[in-house]
Amino acid sequence: MAPFFPIYKTLTINKLWLLLIVLSLLLSCRKKDADTGDYSDQYKAFTIKLASPRYHRNLEIEQQFIDSAFHAIKNPYVNDVFRYYGLKYLYYKKGIMKPRKALLYADSMLMMAKRSVSRKQYVSNYAEANFAMGDAYFSLSQYSNAYQCYYQGYFMGKNNLENEILAEYTYRMGMVMFKQAHYAEAANYFKLSFRQSLSYKESFLAFYQRQELLDNIGESFKNNGDIDSAATYFNKTLDYLNTYGSKYLKQTRLINVARAVVYGNQGEIAMLRGQNKESAALLQKSIQINLKKINDFSNAQLAEINLGKLYFNNHQYQPFLKLFGELRNQLDTVKNEDAEMSWNWLMNRYYVETGDMAKAYKHLESYNSLKDSINKRSSTLKETDVNQQQANYDKQSQIKNLKDNNKQQQIYIYLAVACAIMAVIIIALVYRNWKKSKSDVEVVSNLNKQINLQKNNLETTLSELKLSSQEKDRILRTVAHDLRNPIGGIASLTQVMMLDDYTDDQKELITLIKETSNNSLELINEILEVTNNSTLQLKKEPVDLNSLLSKSVELLRFKASEKDQKIKLELLDEPEELLISREKIWRVVGNLISNAIKFSPVGGIIYVKAAVGENVLAISVKDQGIGIPDTVKDKVFNMFTEAKRPGTSGEKSFGLGLSISKQIIESHKGKIWFESDGKTGTTFFIDLPRYIKDKTNGVSNSELELKTYL
Repeated sequence: MAPFFPIYKTLTINKLWLLLIVLSLLLSCRKKDADTGDYSDQYKAFTIKLASPRYHRNLEIEQQFIDSAFHAIKNPYVNDVFRYYGLKYLYYKKGIMKPRKALLYADSMLMMAKRSVSRKQYVSNYAEANFAMGDAYFSLSQYSNAYQCYYQGYFMGKNNLENEILAEYTYRMGMVMFKQAHYAEAANYFKLSFRQSLSYKESFLAFYQRQELLDNIGESFKNNGDIDSAATYFNKTLDYLNTYGSKYLKQTRLINVARAVVYGNQGEIAMLRGQNKESAALLQKSIQINLKKINDFSNAQLAEINLGKLYFNNHQYQPFLKLFGELRNQLDTVKNEDAEMSWNWLMNRYYVETGDMAKAYKHLESYNSLKDSINKRSSTLKETDVNQQQANYDKQSQIKNLKDNNKQQQIYIYLAVACAIMAVIIIALVYRNWKKSKSDVEVVSNLNKQINLQKNNLETTLSELKLSSQEKDRILRTVAHDLRNPIGGIASLTQVMMLDDYTDDQKELITLIKETSNNSLELINEILEVTNNSTLQLKKEPVDLNSLLSKSVELLRFKASEKDQKIKLELLDEPEELLISREKIWRVVGNLISNAIKFSPVGGIIYVKAAVGENVLAISVKDQGIGIPDTVKDKVFNMFTEAKRPGTSGEKSFGLGLSISKQIIESHKGKIWFESDGKTGTTFFIDLPRYIKDKTNGVSNSELELKTYL
């Protein structure tokens, strides 16, 4: 499996301080251009292009692109060079199968790993480089060197690498232990690799490797003599294949091959337990699947050896000879030294049983020859005691850590000296600034006293202003109230006088007195309204919105008819109540409709509409009047605003109505605004919180959410 990628002179304190600041800025600027331990931006752009499918159609084209793109990178980082060597390694190891050339690039990867700029980068790259070298040595049958590289990489990265990388190491460690006949240790490594493999991205390869690990655990227990544990893990392997294999229907053949391997192992376990009938059935089932050439032919031959052993031990010589005759033909076509060796051993025993010693000796001679050859090749695997090598690497790691600690201690000493110098400089600066700021503290203290005095004066002034405002409102209400009766009397007298006979000039003067009196009364009423809104508490009650609007419109239709105007009313589809002050909201609606009448032309149409919004009920009053110019839009709701203008028929405007309306709506936690282009009329909008009753006891909520309705 492929490896993962994965001048000294006297200075004043101020000059020295300035010099330190400049040096720190220079160092920070250099750091931005230095190797960060990641990949450079140029290399990242190169990998994005490499991911394009057009570079994977031909290995030679891909290599040409990799070489040209890499050599175009100016000042490549360590990771850039390391990964370039890794790509070249893959090409020679997996692409064109030249492990000796691949080994050279793996060695270059190791060289670059030693130039890493951080501990984390070093651990990751060093482990990967050793992994690559181990695979290259393994392909060259240099097992001792391969194992040494595996262990170096594993023990360097076991506490720093991610599980999905370590799973590959522990798998190989398990294979090393298995080949050295350390079966208990091999089982532990395979278990660890299985747990680590759970970090893999889900795929068929991950699924297939996990079932292989479960089967390898069973093999390890079987060879160690723990038959019950072996049987348990073979059953787990089969359950795993049956449970998750349905996800990969396109790989049914390979899944059946894996099942056949498990059947063969289960058959061997049954044979060791003396369950001969069950053993024969399982072995035959395994042979039937894997004996096909496109499947695991070698595993089928080993299953045939076990089946032949079962026949021989039960003195079933006829099926034994038939099976071994067929196996002989297979071995002449497809070589399998393990099966060949076992075949000769069983044939030797058969001829010893039947008394044909010449043939028995011939087969024994072939068996010994094959056994010596296999043992000679496997001896290189057992030359190195893995457990001892592991202990040696741990000791080497401890020695290296001690050396690193010594280096770190030296660095700490240098840093301590530098910090001490900096501390002396800082203390000197602090002392100088302390002396200088001592006088500044007194100045600040005096300024604080002045500020506190001014604050007290301001608070006193605000209190006086508040009292003055309250007194002003009281006087204003008193004066307005006292003036309303005599002026109302004047208006009534002039109305009576209009019924008598007077000359035209006299009637004109009486009419002028009447209009002036009515205007004065309206002004007095609005002044009283303003002062009352600031002092009186609202008395809210449930009010039907449709009813309120209908009555308001009906009362003002006669006024609209004086200018030949029409009021069109659009009510809610279903009646709904508001928790409001009926008098105040009636006042607002009446004011908006009156304004629409006042500023609309003769014969105009006024639209009054109610609508339901999100947690609000909305009211709009739209006219086709003279509109509101942009220059006065922000002053419309001001008290005694400068934005007041006469109506289309010369009606008076005092600039208080909209100010009063705004106060009333906001006291109801509502919102009022308008839209006007200054030419084709104005639309005023009102949002009021909906009246929501508690379903459990019918009592209205005291807190209502308000959201703008558009």
